[in-house]
Amino acid sequence: MSAQGPPTVLDRLEGVLARGAKLAPRVAVGGVVTEIATSHFRVAGLSRFVRMGEIVRLGSGARAGIGEVVRIDDAAITVKPFDARCNTEIGARAFRAESLTLWPDESWKGRVVDALGRPLDDAGALSVGERGMALDAEPPPAMRRARVRDPIKTGIRVIDLFTPLCAGQRIGVFAGSGVGKSSLLAMLARAPDFEAVVIALVGERGREVREFLDDTLGDNREKAIAVVSTGDESPMMRRLAPKTAMTIAEYFRDRGQSVLLVVDSVTRFAHAARDVALAAGEPAVARGYAPSVFSDLPRLLERAGPGTEGAGAITGVFSVLVDGDDHNDPVADNIRGTLDGHIVLDRAIADQGRYPAVNVLSSISRIPQPNWTPEQRALVTRLRGLIARFEETRELRLMGGYSAGADPVLDQAVKTVPRIYDAMTQTLDSALCDDPFVELAAALRTPAKAEENANG
Repeated sequence: MSAQGPPTVLDRLEGVLARGAKLAPRVAVGGVVTEIATSHFRVAGLSRFVRMGEIVRLGSGARAGIGEVVRIDDAAITVKPFDARCNTEIGARAFRAESLTLWPDESWKGRVVDALGRPLDDAGALSVGERGMALDAEPPPAMRRARVRDPIKTGIRVIDLFTPLCAGQRIGVFAGSGVGKSSLLAMLARAPDFEAVVIALVGERGREVREFLDDTLGDNREKAIAVVSTGDESPMMRRLAPKTAMTIAEYFRDRGQSVLLVVDSVTRFAHAARDVALAAGEPAVARGYAPSVFSDLPRLLERAGPGTEGAGAITGVFSVLVDGDDHNDPVADNIRGTLDGHIVLDRAIADQGRYPAVNVLSSISRIPQPNWTPEQRALVTRLRGLIARFEETRELRLMGGYSAGADPVLDQAVKTVPRIYDAMTQTLDSALCDDPFVELAAALRTPAKAEENANG
């Protein structure tokens, strides 16, 4: 389909023929199940007919009876099933199947699907789009991609000031558990500059899915498509869910729309990829992670970003659940080097009741805001310096080692930074910010708070 407009007659004809070919009877290449383990099974007779990553179908069942080829040797192939249990038996027939394909449509907005693109809500069957899309698509060629230029207004003051975003940027939200990560992602999903929002909930608790969709998203659910794979599903489904969400986002991007893609969390995608890799016999090289995990991550992340010239852009927000608040975890370290910036949520800030609990000094956007004036850039740099001075002297001030007048810069930081923190505080119930510089200036003009804030 052309990225410049709606599908042509030839595009529709191609889609009809492709769907018809999937339903047409044909000769099936099959084998026999010879070994069953808790995480995989082995099939003899297919080694010379399949490739890595292809799909194998068990018997005549539906999609619940499919698996992916994760290892091939001369005697048999190793298949990782998409179902949480290996519902097969020795001697069962297994056949080579078609690759997984999605047929997204504009009417999918507001719907909830699983990792295989099947509806999970009560809104009926999904409409079938004009063009099938592979779940393992390649990113646009580097030299044909559009530049990242258009600023995005999220309405979140601390982000619009200290980690500003642009359409097509990829940024990570690094946080431990219970620090307000989901609330921040929901606030980002309310941003008015996006025409479509695609959310991948990977490995979430089942009870939290309805809470996120109904309460957290609220009215924004009408333009959102949620891809859900809960923690009780198989590693194959949790590994597939971000790819499904990415494919849906690519569909809307190719239609010229500005898309927000939220993956919560990419860490659980890495955990699922690790389980699959270990089942395939890969060695564990870094805290239990196999080498293929660190190639799967950039392959997924690179698909987000700007499309080709004339198409839309996918602004990717990938949450990273840092285990034990260790920001040097191998997955977090690998993702940090791939993305265009990172937002760090700090547990100590959350304990103070300041939300979003963004650590301004640890967060950075690698793409500068193009519409800022030189004065605004200088102001943000100056504010960062004041916050750094305020935080590095926190223990000194708590011990009584600070006296006013000895350091003019510290004096200004003590008076100004608490008011900056108050101005940055924002919750899901707060209105979106229209101009963060105006609101910050208004907060700094107000009288200084009581001396209890001065000693922070």
